[in-house]
Amino acid sequence: RVQVEETGGGSVQAGGSLTLSCVFSAYKYKPKIVAWFHQAPGKRSEGVAAIWDGTSGIGTEYGDSVKGRFTISEDFDKDTVYLQLSDLKPEDSGLYYCATEIRSWIPLSRYEYQSWGQGTQVTVSS
Repeated sequence: RVQVEETGGGSVQAGGSLTLSCVFSAYKYKPKIVAWFHQAPGKRSEGVAAIWDGTSGIGTEYGDSVKGRFTISEDFDKDTVYLQLSDLKPEDSGLYYCATEIRSWIPLSRYEYQSWGQGTQVTVSS
């Protein structure tokens, strides 16, 4: 399995911003794809954003709830992916997980990833 580690979580007020980082190692397969998932307390995780290096360049996909507020970016040469969270809302609170090594190409499906990090906590206060 690919080793995955998230950092950058913290506590912010509503409207604030955070940048999360995901570092992964020992990636064997092409194309590289990395996704972020959000798990709010008592809820199932949902796909937030995914990024990959496809044959026609870098591709991205976002969950509906974060479009226009979150931005995923990559430095695949350094095996690192970032998630910039802006205009944060209290409902954005929870654990943010990074995942990679996809089985079937459904970028925001939590069922399709084999390697996961431990998560980083984001708390947004109103």
